[in-house]
Amino acid sequence: MGRLLYITEDQQKPSGAQLVTLADLEKFRTMLMMDIKLLLEGNFGKPAKRWLKSCEVRKLLNISGGTLQTLRNNGKLPYTRIGGLIYYDVAEIDQILAQHKRAS
Repeated sequence: MGRLLYITEDQQKPSGAQLVTLADLEKFRTMLMMDIKLLLEGNFGKPAKRWLKSCEVRKLLNISGGTLQTLRNNGKLPYTRIGGLIYYDVAEIDQILAQHKRAS
């Protein structure tokens, strides 16, 4: 395994055995921290939703409104109606997908 040599920013020319500079590592650290922060804000910034509306389920499953209606009518996809809105439990959707999973 090769040696890792460091040069300071004022030394512009790396030696042949050098792999990275301290500035390279600092740039990498900064970019990595920003990426991690974006991931955490996207997934952990707010609590996971338990109930999804019809439009969210259609996007999640990549199905049309008619297909979603058929799944409801056939009793394959449980739902809750409150007023004019229909909600689906995320855990039940996951369970149905797991039951219908096929081995390749």
